[in-house]
Amino acid sequence: MLLLLYFFFFLFSSPSLILCLNQEGLYLQRVKLSLDDPDLFLANWNERDDTPCLWKGISCNSVTRSVNSVDLSSANLAGSFPIHLCRLKNLSFLSLYDNAINSSLPVDISTCQNLQHLDLGQNFFVGPIPSALADIPPLQHLDLSGNNFSGNIPTSFGSFRQLEVLSLVGNLLDGTIPPVLGNISTLKQLNLSYNPFTPSQIPSEFGSLSSLEILWMTDCNLVGEIPNSFGKLSKLIDLDLAVNNLNGPIPESITELSSVVQIELYKNSLSGELPKGFAKLKTLRRFDVAMNHLQGLVPVELCELPLESLNLYENRFTGILPKSISKSPNLYELRLFKNLLTGDLPSDLGKNSPLQWIDVSENKFYGKIPASLCEHGVLEELLLIYNSFSGTIPDQLVECRSLTRVRVRNNQLSGEVPAGFWGLPKLSLLELARNSFTGGISNMISTAANLSVLLVSKNQFDGVIPEEIGLLSNLVEFSGSDNSFTGPFPKTIVNLSQLGRLDLHNNKLSGELPARIRSWKKLNELNLADNKITGEIPAEFGSLEVLNYLDLSGNLLSGKIPIELQNLKLNQFNFSDNQLSGELPPLYAKQSYKDSFLGNPGLCGQLAGLCSSAKDSKHKNSLWLHQTIFLLAGLVLVTGLLLFFLKYRNYKKVKKGTDKSKWTLTSFHKLGFSEYEILDCLDEDNVIGSGASGKVYKAVLSNGEAVAVKKLWGFSKKVNESGDAEKGEVPDDGFEAEVETLGKIRHKNIVRLWCCCTSKDCKLLVYEYMPNGGLGDLLHGIKGGLLDWPTRYKIAVDAAEGLSYLHHDCVPAIVHRDVKSNNILLDGEFGAKVADFGVAKVVDTLEKGAKSMSVIAGSCGYIAPEYAYTLRVNEKSDIYSFGVVILELVTGRLPLDTEFGEKDLVKWVCSTLDKKDQVDLVIDPKLDSCFKEEICKVLNLGLLCTSPLPINRPSMRRVVKFLQELSNESRPKTAKKDGKLSPYYNEDVSDHGSVV
Repeated sequence: MLLLLYFFFFLFSSPSLILCLNQEGLYLQRVKLSLDDPDLFLANWNERDDTPCLWKGISCNSVTRSVNSVDLSSANLAGSFPIHLCRLKNLSFLSLYDNAINSSLPVDISTCQNLQHLDLGQNFFVGPIPSALADIPPLQHLDLSGNNFSGNIPTSFGSFRQLEVLSLVGNLLDGTIPPVLGNISTLKQLNLSYNPFTPSQIPSEFGSLSSLEILWMTDCNLVGEIPNSFGKLSKLIDLDLAVNNLNGPIPESITELSSVVQIELYKNSLSGELPKGFAKLKTLRRFDVAMNHLQGLVPVELCELPLESLNLYENRFTGILPKSISKSPNLYELRLFKNLLTGDLPSDLGKNSPLQWIDVSENKFYGKIPASLCEHGVLEELLLIYNSFSGTIPDQLVECRSLTRVRVRNNQLSGEVPAGFWGLPKLSLLELARNSFTGGISNMISTAANLSVLLVSKNQFDGVIPEEIGLLSNLVEFSGSDNSFTGPFPKTIVNLSQLGRLDLHNNKLSGELPARIRSWKKLNELNLADNKITGEIPAEFGSLEVLNYLDLSGNLLSGKIPIELQNLKLNQFNFSDNQLSGELPPLYAKQSYKDSFLGNPGLCGQLAGLCSSAKDSKHKNSLWLHQTIFLLAGLVLVTGLLLFFLKYRNYKKVKKGTDKSKWTLTSFHKLGFSEYEILDCLDEDNVIGSGASGKVYKAVLSNGEAVAVKKLWGFSKKVNESGDAEKGEVPDDGFEAEVETLGKIRHKNIVRLWCCCTSKDCKLLVYEYMPNGGLGDLLHGIKGGLLDWPTRYKIAVDAAEGLSYLHHDCVPAIVHRDVKSNNILLDGEFGAKVADFGVAKVVDTLEKGAKSMSVIAGSCGYIAPEYAYTLRVNEKSDIYSFGVVILELVTGRLPLDTEFGEKDLVKWVCSTLDKKDQVDLVIDPKLDSCFKEEICKVLNLGLLCTSPLPINRPSMRRVVKFLQELSNESRPKTAKKDGKLSPYYNEDVSDHGSVV
């Protein structure tokens, strides 16, 4: 009996036996089992604990010990929505933000009856938004942003009684915006931006949201006018209706928003004049109505407000800029370009304001440049192009060491440029072209270590170009044409390894051309025409592999034209009006090149019509008799050879099964070969690649040059009586897009299309040959170790410049739509060129026609998330794909890998970096650790380019600038306010004009 009592006493007194997990812990264990947790975020959710209150992400009431908060944000969890969480009866806070939850949101979410805060943002939820969410009475904060919800916003949402924040940003909602949202009287934030809504007017009922502080409806396909009822939103702080199709005037009631700090209405179709009454907006700090059709005067009362940012660019404003703008104590941004404004800029502009960015380009301003613009020493960008400013550059700007970009092109400025202005240490772009500046370039330019673009053409500069210019290691472009520079061609300029364009034509330069130019590996254009340069053309010029424009005309050059120039792939060249002699290089001894050699007496007689002088005519007459004698004999010989050739050609046709007589050749450059040479090389032994669209051959021509030939697979289409292709047709092979795009593009980082050959049954595209093939094959193959970090960085810069040219310099812009590592080809020096334009599209065509493509173009692992769902095409899709390429270069990994599971490279990198000190797991171990800092910066750029929200991705122009100026810390262009990202200025218009 005593033994039995002792046993029961031990049983009930041992803690290890009597403790067990409570019911809420059991529910959470079910949640753990239902989720994929690769990072072991839930590792300490131990089923042997008696309570979950100490588990990671779990908080409990201090008195009742019941779970009231579950925060699993940024945990890299995947799976379906864990509905068992709703069994936690006192749960008031739930966040699954930034995970990979990929299910629909269940209808019984309404069983979470005590939820006050629900954040499911940045996941992969699909399907409709459950109307049952409105059945959660205490819900105050609902964030579903950054998912793939589709359909309508439930009308039941109008019945919320305590909701303060509703954020649906960045989904696929395509219904109309329900007016019943205007019934949520408690609402403080309504964020609906970046959804493809059906064209909708802004419900006038929104004027009843008396508690509203933030209304964010950027890119919501809004139409019609801004409701007059908005004047009743007395607590509104931020009004953002940018990037829509709103029209009509800005209602005068907008000046009744007594609490407003920020008004953003840019990129709409608003018209009329700005309303009166801005004096009442005492709290307004940012006003942006750029890219509309507004007109009239800039209101004085607007400029008297303590503004921080004023953006009125790309409208039709007239009159003068009110002088009161200079009194704004916090003004850091003033962008007025592309208007009809006139008069002087206020003489004390910048004296009272910490101006950082000022752009008044393309107006009718005149007078002097205010000397006080950089009074606070923070001015970064000064853009004044295409106005009528006169006078000199103020001496005070010499002290403005914060300047990074100066553009005063096309004005009436004169006098000498202050010596110190040439050498500002942070300056990356200095554009003084088309003015009346005098004097010379100061040798103090040597201190402008970051200068990459120097444009001083069409002025009255004179004197020698200082040798110090050779110290500008970042210089990419130097244009000093149409001046009076004298003296010898500066020898040190050959040290500029980044130089891509050098234009000094129409000056008075003398001396000989430099011979040691091995550093000019990136030189694309060289124009030294109309100077007094003497001596011979150095044979080393033939080593400039990417040079495609060469003009040495109008000089005093003598001697032979080096045969090494045949190595160049020139689109245009000119050696006319010199004193050259000797034999022409065989490649150029053709009639099609005749105009490039005119005016060189020593070259006369080699091509018919090369010299048109009387002496040449007399020489021809003296040869006429001899030519006649040989003509008859030659005619017999030629006839015999012709008959032999025809028979031989017929033999070759039978042998190869190709009727060459029916081929049509269309050339896009001057060619040194015929279509017959190409056809003779189409043997299986010459195949170097094969893909979905056809085979690629390497063709070695008779002149020793190699080209790549893409032979497209045969296809046919049945056409019905109406002229439309019938259902079931084979997809387009991309031939038309390739020819239409590449046939008119000229850029050193775009693969060159020499010509195309077509017949009834076959199509050929002939490209320049890239010895190192596709980046993907090289990077991920056995030769991947050849690509050290400097080479990979160079490839990234080259490819970015090519895409930037397509997006920003082509008119209209071109979207590639299939950017991937294997469409970036590498030449013998690992220079990169963008290739394969079979699915490329012109942006203007898409905007005027269909809003989306009928099928997805692109490759798995590279397709932007919004493109895969909406089929909407724009430059941001290319930027996402390029970001994946950057991640490939940094990690050395494929965009899709079985090691990643269901993730792609982007998500693998993001999830790995979420852990502390895990960046070394991301960086390719084959890369030298001494480059780690630079690699990490490029990695961050890749992540920015692959942002889920297109608006957060930088333009390609910004990507190029970042890569070229990697050592500089760039200023962030967005800021997060009250839970939303606000673009503080539109990056694509911060430098709106071409620098050329």
